[in-house]
Amino acid sequence: MIRWAKPKCAIFKMMKLPDTPKAPHWLQKIQYFTDPIGYLESNRERYGDIFYTPTSDNYKRLLLVSHPEGLKQLSSEESKAFDAPGQETLRFLLGDNSVILLEGDAHQRERKLLMPCFQQKRIGAYGQIICAVTEQVFSQLTPGTTFSACSVVGDITLDINLNLVFGLNEGKSFHKLKQLMSELMNSFTSPLISSVILFPSLRKDLGAWSPWGYLRRLIQQINEFLYTEIRNLRVQYNPERTDILNLLLLAKDGEGQGMSDRQLRDELLTLTLAGYDSTRNAVCWALYWIHLHPEVREKLLQELDTLDEFSEPMTIFKLPYLTAVCNESLRICPVAFINVTREVKEPVELMGYQLEPGTGVCASIYLTHHREDLYPDSRKFKPERFLERQYTPYEFIPFGGGSRRCLGENLALLEMKLILATILSNYQLALANNQSVKSQRRNQWVKLERRGLSTSPSDGLEMVLRGKR
Repeated sequence: MIRWAKPKCAIFKMMKLPDTPKAPHWLQKIQYFTDPIGYLESNRERYGDIFYTPTSDNYKRLLLVSHPEGLKQLSSEESKAFDAPGQETLRFLLGDNSVILLEGDAHQRERKLLMPCFQQKRIGAYGQIICAVTEQVFSQLTPGTTFSACSVVGDITLDINLNLVFGLNEGKSFHKLKQLMSELMNSFTSPLISSVILFPSLRKDLGAWSPWGYLRRLIQQINEFLYTEIRNLRVQYNPERTDILNLLLLAKDGEGQGMSDRQLRDELLTLTLAGYDSTRNAVCWALYWIHLHPEVREKLLQELDTLDEFSEPMTIFKLPYLTAVCNESLRICPVAFINVTREVKEPVELMGYQLEPGTGVCASIYLTHHREDLYPDSRKFKPERFLERQYTPYEFIPFGGGSRRCLGENLALLEMKLILATILSNYQLALANNQSVKSQRRNQWVKLERRGLSTSPSDGLEMVLRGKR
């Protein structure tokens, strides 16, 4: 049985505050944004399992916690000392009604309205779409050429999400929305756009060519498209459609109330952006690790070769080694490094500290996933970890935990597994350069690209398509 390491902070006296990095807040935010691994690891080494960080504009004191006992307390449904007020950084983009931003009863109501869309019996029906879209996009590549895996997988995940969320797979509306969503997500790689997300004080609309002005106008174009789609479907409702938008139009709460156009807009944008970018990054990281380790690829192919062309998507979903590979990839390079922030609502003790109301507390997904007491040799890619033992929801947290655990977890995992299975079963790939995402920077053992609040392999993960398998 694993024994958790004793929190370093537990020896301190009550009322003593956790340590705070000494650098100016603005400099720490830049450090975290440009080198998140280096920032997190150096602070853990210096301060232990819990420390303050200025990475949020909403809290003067934001604690990062990486010990399972602390995470269990944060995620406990019974604890009333913490609340999750939502990620204010995203309000300008997702809107006031996004499930990510709602609190208390409003948040629970919204989750109940959305939950039927992600039940396992429903998402299983999406499997054929996922496999078909993956094959369609990959079939357009020329054998022998080098391509950006991040770009190709991005096309796949965006096409899948436009199909599943809006029922769009071709035509003018499909191409228009795809162009707008691609432009929005690609803008987050720009240092100028990222700066207005990171520093709200820079959000000044100085015209269409200013970062904030450009972003505002792009979001307005997306809003116009979404409201048009919603209103058209309300007028011309088609009961044969199975997309998420159609399901949400029928959703009713306990009082028989449905969603307004504004609510639908906010949730549709939330689902599209979250499903597209996070799944893209998760698949790209998995492709990197699988092809960096030939023995992993061979073992995975042996498992996939036990399937036949009539295998059900949920059969693929349950494959043990494929599941272990996906879990290990999500562990070693989580697409998000921190979880949803909890706010202290009443005085509470956490890991030996007395926290006052108004304090923000956040789980550090990355640091938890790299605890040596849980994952020995944590920087090594070893899928067998997940075959040898089952981790608790406080030790393995790629989708968060508690009342804020990602609603689309099962769908994201289904997409990830089916995309990988379709690619690996039908095509031979290789990394263009086995060191392509390695970095010599101190404390940074993989090189990242920031896309807003998530991370992906740098340089687009260049790969070579050797041919059909």
